[in-house]
Amino acid sequence: MLGSKRSRRRVTTALAGLGLLLTGAAVQVGASAPAQAATTHRVLFDNAHAETAGNADWVISTSQPDPLGQNANPQSETDWTGALSSWGVALQKTGDYSLKTLPSGQSLTYGGSSAQDLSNFDTLVLPEPNTLFTSAEKTAIMNFVKNGGGLFMISDHTGADRNNDGSDAVKILNDLMTNNGVDNTDPFGFSIDSLDISSGYPAAISDSSDPVLNGSFGKVTKSLFADGTTATLKPADNSAVKGLVYRSGYSGNTGAFFLTSTFGSGRVAFWGDSSPIDDGTGSSGNTLYDGWNDTGATNAALALNATAWLAGDGGTSGGGGGTGGGGTGTCTAGQLLGNNGFESGNTTWNASSKVITNAAGESAHSGSYYAWLDGYGTATTDTLSQSVAVPAGCTSAKLSFYLHVDTAETSTTSAYDTLKVQVLNGSGTVLGTLATYSNLNAGSGYTQRSFDLSSYAGQNITLQFTGTEGSKYQTSFVVDDTALNVS
Repeated sequence: MLGSKRSRRRVTTALAGLGLLLTGAAVQVGASAPAQAATTHRVLFDNAHAETAGNADWVISTSQPDPLGQNANPQSETDWTGALSSWGVALQKTGDYSLKTLPSGQSLTYGGSSAQDLSNFDTLVLPEPNTLFTSAEKTAIMNFVKNGGGLFMISDHTGADRNNDGSDAVKILNDLMTNNGVDNTDPFGFSIDSLDISSGYPAAISDSSDPVLNGSFGKVTKSLFADGTTATLKPADNSAVKGLVYRSGYSGNTGAFFLTSTFGSGRVAFWGDSSPIDDGTGSSGNTLYDGWNDTGATNAALALNATAWLAGDGGTSGGGGGTGGGGTGTCTAGQLLGNNGFESGNTTWNASSKVITNAAGESAHSGSYYAWLDGYGTATTDTLSQSVAVPAGCTSAKLSFYLHVDTAETSTTSAYDTLKVQVLNGSGTVLGTLATYSNLNAGSGYTQRSFDLSSYAGQNITLQFTGTEGSKYQTSFVVDDTALNVS
């Protein structure tokens, strides 16, 4: 709607320090990928969601975030304190892993500046979470996996509500997979069953080529039920889902106790019980069970091989796979942006108030929702951004979006109101300004804009739109149907 003016909704402040103003069309900016030690796999264990409630003690060490603060050279499970200490010590002793814990009271983020931000890790371990993830956390987890991260989800039996808040791990992990704002259509290809299977030694399938069952930490033959659950596979939703260990009498799509899958460029593993990772040691007062060293199973090999696979070692388990949240390894062709057409409303993107809208003042390029920056006729700054990891193996990375500009400005020579499209790093530093549009670009309908981002392969970046409007006449910058296609 040419020359439309929207009502004033709030007081805004200008976003400072966002780099040079470039007029006209796109400017491609190159940047080199940060150097990483090729053999170091970065693993984050979650302890921010009641993983130590009740008798649970699902931590690698009481020294958090860095277990090396308790013992810098651990040799046995008792050198670190926690029911997962055997897991952590075994990885630490290889010299190939950097391990950290997200402490209680913190939140999972992706694309932020925290040292525990998921962009700094290759694998996230969720060892029987007992509080629901927030909407922002679910979006962070899903984007982390989508962009190449590894996700290890460990459940327990239904009803294992250790902190009595009404949510057990079955509910929490199913909620993550079905209500995340990135992909709610069964993205991993399975759902967790509401079961309590008291005991048993579920057997591994016969597959000598599978890197999780036959990894560097040993061959997997069986695991352990000590009150746990299974999952139902849905390969029609994700053909990469693969059951590796099954409850006795089950196979195919039902009764999977341990499974793997992929999502975007990332890898996923699921285990239906926390007892196999419990080494029987931990803080005093907890009643623990030593499943890690159970001689009737090969739980240690399963946990360690899966960790290595999720972090990028080995071949694929199932239909594909990516490597590392830092953007290392191969490239899986696909579209990386979440909620790219804004049809899920105010999710996935970080946006100024009411930027993502289905208001009648403007119209979407497709669907109902779009992003409307500025348009007030008063001094305003609106922003819209999303963090994404561009896999290092991708030789093509193309950003595209549809843009419509309408204005009440009458000048044909002065850019009074501007929209900058920029690439930032995790700390908010501008790496490049792709283009700047203004009231001089006003016209009817949408125009598709596209940019080459292949120079950012291997980096975690933030794509940001910043609309800055003067104090007299309105200019509306309307964005829709974004995409970041890689191959």
